[in-house]
Amino acid sequence: MWTETNNQLYRKFEFNNFSEAFAFMTRVAIEAEKANHHPLWSNVWNKVEIWLSTHDAGNIVTEKDRQLARAIDQLLK
Repeated sequence: MWTETNNQLYRKFEFNNFSEAFAFMTRVAIEAEKANHHPLWSNVWNKVEIWLSTHDAGNIVTEKDRQLARAIDQLLK
């Protein structure tokens, strides 16, 4: 579940191993490129953390962030 805090949408994802986490990041990268909206993210072994905000709007959460969050959620189905 995404949480909104400090003008960012945040979610932590956990996978079975590094390969699954990295594959997920690759799919997220493709969606981010399509949307021309790129996340701040971190990966350590099987965990991926993503923070979304719109820099052009003053580093706040906008509909662009919500749309990318929904697209990312769809990758888990």
